[in-house]
Amino acid sequence: MFTDWTEALEAEALPLDPSPQQQLAAAARVTARSSRDKDDLGLLLDVLGLPTDTDTFTALLPLIPDTGDAPTMTNAPAAKALSAHEAMAISMHKNGDSEQTIREATGLSETELSELIANQVLGLPSQAADAPAATPTINVPVVSLPMTNAIQELLDWATAHPTAGVRSRAARITADLSELTERRDSEAAQREAEEKVAKAKAELEKAQEELRTVKASTRTTTAAATAPTPVPASLGSGRTREELAAVRSWARENGHRVADQGMVPKRVLQAYDAAHQAPVQKAG
Repeated sequence: MFTDWTEALEAEALPLDPSPQQQLAAAARVTARSSRDKDDLGLLLDVLGLPTDTDTFTALLPLIPDTGDAPTMTNAPAAKALSAHEAMAISMHKNGDSEQTIREATGLSETELSELIANQVLGLPSQAADAPAATPTINVPVVSLPMTNAIQELLDWATAHPTAGVRSRAARITADLSELTERRDSEAAQREAEEKVAKAKAELEKAQEELRTVKASTRTTTAAATAPTPVPASLGSGRTREELAAVRSWARENGHRVADQGMVPKRVLQAYDAAHQAPVQKAG
């Protein structure tokens, strides 16, 4: 499909069975449209064996792109195509299968699988077979973890390992340990807060119980203090039963007649009072 009317018209003008001269002219025009500048066009025409005479060269100059964005040729080697086993290994790795499972299914060795993951997944440059193996570095977050020296030494060894798969696993383990440490600290802080709340509730309940006890004791003391003083039982004469019994006994001894029950006559009471007051007045 053409995007330029000039190219479309030129294509329509080409005969179905072009001559060799017409084929060379068409190739020269295509080369001109792919050139960066005048010098680049001359070099490409000479390399491809196309006409480089003055008339042809002058006719091709207007076809050179003005933007200078024509594609350039590089000497970069083409990417190596993946085999069926390598493609399967990449697919299984993306699905989360373990390296052991991938090696058993594809037959790749540990080194081959690690290099494949490093090149195709992590995008790390591959090492040439005859070049000295340079130890690539990978940024692993450094976290302060309360772990034993043996575990820390193992992680340090894995972090500096030349195999990309080992370094990747070390990074994942370090990240998991960091996450677990944060979760442990968070849960410990939560438990400590819950214990403080439970202790405060227990102390509050104890204080409330003591307050209720004090209030109950205060009510009992107040009720006892405000209770009316009992008045000794007395009869109509204003004397107690004991006093009346003493009056009756005195009256009988002194010749007065009194009943065992009922009211004591007033004259007997007066005589009793007079008899008991007389010694007091005489002594005074």
